[in-house]
Amino acid sequence: MEQGKIFRTKTGYCHVMPDKIVFTRDGVIGHVSKVAVGNNIGRVLMVYALLSAGLFYFAYTHFSQGKHLSAVLFSLFAVYLALGIFKSLNNSAAPVIPRDRIIRIQFVKGVPGLTRSRFEIIFKNDGGSAKKRLVMLPGSLNGEKEETAKALKIMVEENLIALR
Repeated sequence: MEQGKIFRTKTGYCHVMPDKIVFTRDGVIGHVSKVAVGNNIGRVLMVYALLSAGLFYFAYTHFSQGKHLSAVLFSLFAVYLALGIFKSLNNSAAPVIPRDRIIRIQFVKGVPGLTRSRFEIIFKNDGGSAKKRLVMLPGSLNGEKEETAKALKIMVEENLIALR
């Protein structure tokens, strides 16, 4: 397989090739991610849906027992999870994205110590619908600044993003 340009991600590596972008998983986090998610985020969304339903059930039972504060808290957590599910429905875990199907790529800078920097790749899947692939970059404990700079350089060199 042609190597292309490579940078580290949270769960493995991103290989930017002339005709496609390939994501490989490596290490403990990558293997756990491969087992838990695979190439589809449906399982993760199903777990969130079950948790949300359970929280709504607890909210209902606490409300019927007159425990209004805990009912409101359970309801808020359930709504938060449900909104996350709806926001993630168009996300994808595709391991290969042909470059000719990429609509755009955005870079989102992380807040050091709080969030990770990431790329959001908007592309058309085999069915023709637009999907979003999140590419999480390594965190602050794993050389965040160096890896983010390397990833940005590769994406700019390959004309996948333009820095403003």
